Amino acid sequence: MARKQKPTKTGLFYAREARHMSRTELVKRSGVSKQQLSRLENGQIRLRLDHLKPFAAVLGYTPEQMLLWGRYPGTGGGHIESSDVLREEGAHEEPLGPAIGQVPELDTRAGLGGGGVPAREVRKDGKHADPVKSEGWVFPGSFVREQLHTSTQRLLVLDTNGDSMTPTLMSGDRVIIDTGHKTPSPDGLYAIRDAFEGIVVKRLQVMRAADKPRVRIISDNPNHAAEEVPLKELEIVGKVLCGLKLF
Repeated sequence: MARKQKPTKTGLFYAREARHMSRTELVKRSGVSKQQLSRLENGQIRLRLDHLKPFAAVLGYTPEQMLLWGRYPGTGGGHIESSDVLREEGAHEEPLGPAIGQVPELDTRAGLGGGGVPAREVRKDGKHADPVKSEGWVFPGSFVREQLHTSTQRLLVLDTNGDSMTPTLMSGDRVIIDTGHKTPSPDGLYAIRDAFEGIVVKRLQVMRAADKPRVRIISDNPNHAAEEVPLKELEIVGKVLCGLKLF
């Protein structure tokens, strides 16, 4: 007689556990019934992204992260999928990027003016692969929610370099960027791709009077000229939320 297979816990279960949230509280905040939640957590229903959408805002994880729990950066499971964080050949006994729950720091050294220092780990973002430092940052959840008004999973720290944004940002300053904010509204500081595929921080101003939207790319240092490009040609990595300065 075949033995009944024991249900396997899904990423939804581990996401709730990671937030130290009871099943009762998640039911109350998501609006999903306790019976349905139990089936989803115990693998009695094959998970789809639409099943997980009601829980995303409550738990602070995207549906993709919960669906691919343990194989997606920022989730548990003891490893990071190689398609997201890659190690160069020849590396031994070194961490594969930041620990789970940490905000990764890009190590492009192209933050404000070009140049590059290769790193062992890279974080893939579409067609780009950006160097990542082996250690990340940990920010209090209340700071991320109440001050930055975003989620940890959307954050990146960028180590800047160059003088094009002085005096606002000095070479070596770090900034926190929200990778989920890719529309240049409101005007302000954004991390963008430059012509050499590096990441630079610039002040963006949308030229709203134009027939076709254009964006003015401004350096706060008056010695660096501004330029204008069509909005559709501008690749925005994220909005700069705040800086991390040493005094």
